[in-house]
Amino acid sequence: MSPNREDRVKKYQQRSKRRHAVARTVKDARDRLNTSSGKLSFDYELLRIYARNRISAYYIVPLLACVIATILAWWSWRGYAVLWFSYIVCSHGLALHMVHKFEAEADIQSNLDRWRRKFLATEFLHALGWAGFVLIPLTAGSLDMDVFKLSIMLVVTAITAMLSSPIPSALFVGTLPVGAAFMASFALHGGIHSYTMALFSFGAMIFFLMLGNRLYSSTTVMLSYRAEKDALIGELEQANAISDEARRRAEEANLAKSKFLATMSHELRTPLNAILGFSEVMMNEMLGPLNNESYKSYMRDIHDSGQHLLDLINEILDLSRIEADRYELNEEPVRLIHIAEDCLHLINMRAKSKGLNIVQQFEESMPKIWADERAIRQVILNLLSNAVKFTPHNGTITLSSGWTAGGGQYISVKDNGPGVSEAEIPIILESFGQGAIAQKSAEQGTGLGLPIVQALVRMHDGKFDFKSKLREGTTVTVTLPRSRVMEDMRTDDDPDDQAILTLARVG
Repeated sequence: MSPNREDRVKKYQQRSKRRHAVARTVKDARDRLNTSSGKLSFDYELLRIYARNRISAYYIVPLLACVIATILAWWSWRGYAVLWFSYIVCSHGLALHMVHKFEAEADIQSNLDRWRRKFLATEFLHALGWAGFVLIPLTAGSLDMDVFKLSIMLVVTAITAMLSSPIPSALFVGTLPVGAAFMASFALHGGIHSYTMALFSFGAMIFFLMLGNRLYSSTTVMLSYRAEKDALIGELEQANAISDEARRRAEEANLAKSKFLATMSHELRTPLNAILGFSEVMMNEMLGPLNNESYKSYMRDIHDSGQHLLDLINEILDLSRIEADRYELNEEPVRLIHIAEDCLHLINMRAKSKGLNIVQQFEESMPKIWADERAIRQVILNLLSNAVKFTPHNGTITLSSGWTAGGGQYISVKDNGPGVSEAEIPIILESFGQGAIAQKSAEQGTGLGLPIVQALVRMHDGKFDFKSKLREGTTVTVTLPRSRVMEDMRTDDDPDDQAILTLARVG
């Protein structure tokens, strides 16, 4: 297997793997969006968000516990404060250890329920530590102690609601023990202010549970939007991959076609030249008379059909060589006006047979251009042939050439024929494209003249402009850039006043 073929095979394999990966992404995203329960759809993502929330608060909980333990050291026995702080830090460390293991495990999808139970257990153990705060005896006044406990309860419940909201069960496990313990502590003290604190604690706990539930809903909505976005991106990637593959195949097929036609030039032209040559010999009776007039008529038909087929093949081969990048320009200094006059001389007989009037409008003293004479000749001949073909009897064709505003040169062919509508112009400029007038005309062409003109003009860095109005006529203008115009620098040193022409490209 050749290196180029191996590279292509590897490239196709990579594209195939990419398409399969995109297809899996689309399928997973669509499966999530199509399930009836959002919780079941995004279990893994919700657990990951919970783990990241816990990791992001790794220093907040110990710092809060340290502040509370410092205050406890003033209002209670310091041993209680140390024991309580140690339990909070250890339970928080256990929770962090669990989430780090969760982040590091490779196969999580099959163990989501187990990890959820582990998170619930660590959340409950941590909540017991905050709930156990109410068991520590305080020496402060009753009102100061209740306010202090209420403040702790509000802060802890708020933090738990924010951290545990991705898992609703963890939210309840983390807040209910704390809220129940503090409400019971307030209620056991008795008195109107304690009952008020207990009622306020109950309302605060309900509020934070609702807030956590709203956070959970927002998270699931965000995940669903992200899944839908991933699905859309995946589908776009898939469509783009299919489009690239189709375009690649089309380009390869077109290139193969162009190469095939370009290499078949000799094989196609040789038998046609023989048909044309022998039919012309028989038609002119060069080797003896043909006594049957029908044979002469047949020979003319054979010759005309062969010539038409040869012209068609020549145009197809020219366009194929251009598309296959096998058309090489043989550039040299040429005069645009001289080429136009030669083309006009070749087409003049056809124009006279239709009674057409051809008007020349050439600017004098235009310098030479750097171009392929054969290509420029083909461009002008194709434009003139189209004008003669579609201009009605006694019509007028104007062939003009001159300077452009940018310092380049142009050649223009204008006729007063039937013209075409704006909607038909893109069709006419395509390969084998023909307008309604051409399809109804007795002189139908191949539809390759204008595409060949456009391709040759592009190879000369020029511009092609086609303007037409229905029942008014058509104007086709080919413009060559200033970079292809040669400069005339004349000197008067010759005693015979003969100018010396020096040609130089203009950059």
